[in-house]
Amino acid sequence: MLETLLTDGLSLEEENARLRAIVVALMDRSERAQSPSRPMGQLSHVVALEQQIRTRTRDLAETLDRLRIANARLSQAERDAVNARNNLADALEAMGEGFAMFDASDTLTMWNSRFCADLPDVRRRIGPGLSFRDYVRIVSDSPALNLPDPQARHKWVTQRMDSHRRRDVNFMVPLIDDQWLQVSEQRMASGGTAVTQTDVTGMVRNEREERVKLLDEQAQMVRATLDHIDQGVMIFDAKARLAGWNRRLRELFSPPVDLLGTGTPFTALLNNLMRRKQLGRGNIRAALTDWANGPPYRPALTLEIVQDEGSVLELSAQAMPDRGFVVSFTDLTKERRAIAEMHRLNETLEARVRARTVELESARDEAERANTSKSRFVASASHDLLQPLNAAKLFLASLSAMDQPREQARLTERITSAFGSVEQILGALLDISKFDIGAARAKTETFALAPLLERLREEFMPVAHARGLKLQVLPSRAHVTSDPIYLKRILQNLLSNAIRYTDQGRVVLGVRHKGGTLRLEVWDTGPGIPEDKQTDIFQEFTRLAPAGSDGGMGLGLAIVEQACALLHHPLMLRSVVGRGTVFSVTVPKTAAPPSDTAAQSVPEPRGALDDLLVLVVENDADVRHAMMGVLEDWGASPIEATKLTEADALVAELGVPPDVILADYQLDNNESGLDLIEALRARHGPVPAVLITANHSPELITQAEECGILLMTKPLGLRRLRRLLQQVPLYLRDGNASDGQAAEKGDHSYWLRQAAHED
Repeated sequence: MLETLLTDGLSLEEENARLRAIVVALMDRSERAQSPSRPMGQLSHVVALEQQIRTRTRDLAETLDRLRIANARLSQAERDAVNARNNLADALEAMGEGFAMFDASDTLTMWNSRFCADLPDVRRRIGPGLSFRDYVRIVSDSPALNLPDPQARHKWVTQRMDSHRRRDVNFMVPLIDDQWLQVSEQRMASGGTAVTQTDVTGMVRNEREERVKLLDEQAQMVRATLDHIDQGVMIFDAKARLAGWNRRLRELFSPPVDLLGTGTPFTALLNNLMRRKQLGRGNIRAALTDWANGPPYRPALTLEIVQDEGSVLELSAQAMPDRGFVVSFTDLTKERRAIAEMHRLNETLEARVRARTVELESARDEAERANTSKSRFVASASHDLLQPLNAAKLFLASLSAMDQPREQARLTERITSAFGSVEQILGALLDISKFDIGAARAKTETFALAPLLERLREEFMPVAHARGLKLQVLPSRAHVTSDPIYLKRILQNLLSNAIRYTDQGRVVLGVRHKGGTLRLEVWDTGPGIPEDKQTDIFQEFTRLAPAGSDGGMGLGLAIVEQACALLHHPLMLRSVVGRGTVFSVTVPKTAAPPSDTAAQSVPEPRGALDDLLVLVVENDADVRHAMMGVLEDWGASPIEATKLTEADALVAELGVPPDVILADYQLDNNESGLDLIEALRARHGPVPAVLITANHSPELITQAEECGILLMTKPLGLRRLRRLLQQVPLYLRDGNASDGQAAEKGDHSYWLRQAAHED
């Protein structure tokens, strides 16, 4: 029991205190037992008490012995701990390197005398409890640190704290007097950091001297090249020993200085990088080892490395002819971040493009609707505006044929001129509209230039004389391939423009031969066109200040440019300010067709249209009455109808078919003049016919030509119409209309085309 009482897990001090208490209690009890009492009882009690004291004294002696042994062991343990601490301190002091240890909270707990020995001012300020940040700040302020200015010291502090966050890092610290200190940091399992400082001055100087001795000029150039490229490079010889490296490699991996030496085995470098987790967490070691131990002419190896800090490196290993190999590391971090940012921007841009596309599609649909509306307006204007203008021209033609007083005749002439100007303006607007809506179609053929040039001379000679100008149209026997109507329109606009803008002198229209082409040129002696305006004049509604009062609408040259583009005829402009301008149009030259000589030999009838039976089909009463009056003035015998049934009744009443049919295209009750002509031809044979319309669509023109019907657009050119009708007697006299065959494409077209090209 006493054994249990004394050794119940108590320390030596507690056992001693308990034993003293027991002894005091026993002595007190013994003294009380000596009081007077019965002698025998006291004697027996004393004997028993003595026996107990003897036993307790023996136990106490044993306990004291154990206590002395325990105290001796404790003293030995304390001596061993002191010896161990002294041995550790001796070991740290015996190290040739400076050593310090910071705990998990970055507080200094242990260091040796070599730590910061090369920085005396720092060494004096080091003590227990110093934080790592304060330690770095003290070092950065040291004059022994070889940094040029405060800005460089501040940057060094930033880099030092950044490297402290890494698990394993090695870097060089430059000191004054060409001293170098290598600092290595290792993160411990407890979360603390072990810092080792090694004086590598001798090594650096030796390496420098060795480099100077061993490297020749070419090697220095290679070394400089390696140090200036943006890749970390390691070069190994045929025995996989390090033969060269560059500065970028140090920046990427911060390897220990002793490893970056000539002859270091590849495996040692690889193990160091893997231990410090510089090559990511993949199976890089096995892949690199297998490749390095492979055959001499092995293919290149490319691996992607993602480091713990998030940096992305591309490893590339390439074998060399001498059985060595090169390992390079490219930092792709910025590139990958840029790619990610680019993807983000692309997504934003795509969203903006989609939104913009929706806007553009909406704008396109709106433009198409506006263009459709414009086309409908042009079609409406063609009929609604040209119909009354056509009637007015016919009435004016009848009025001009009457005997009138001089003042009235002059007034009629002015009204006719005014209507001619309106017709010209509307014609230009309609031409522009046809180009805009894509309705313009060219029909090229081979024809002689002589008739065209002669008609242009007759048309513009009075206009030129009225302005006091001399007009010269030089003759030509050449033949060209073009659309005669559009080519005439081009030359008309060029001549009209030249006469309008020339104040004095002359205007010349001539032809120049140039290889397989002809160049139709219009010269004038006007004021010329400034070079900065030579592009603007081809814009719609753009014109320079004219010499006379009539400046036009500025559409002539716009029509010329678009017509030349349609025909693929090059258009050129040369001008000298103060001397004049020349426009030229180049057209293909061709040989005269065999039938052309025969066609030119046919005399052109110029007489009256006596007894020519003309069927006029027109639903507008004013236009019909005006047309009847004009035909009667020309000596023809017109008959009138408004629809097919009336025309059939008239022809049946007369008993003979008409010599020619003049039919409006748009009749009442959705009837068309084209269907009416076809119906009359089916009953009375291939009667020559002219379809009069304000519709300029290419489809209608093609349909009329396929049926052998000439199409004339409103407002009618009366001189052209008269020449057309003058061809009918010649056509009838040759018997071409008496064969009774159905009209086909090309029938009756010769006399129609010849007369159509005259105006």
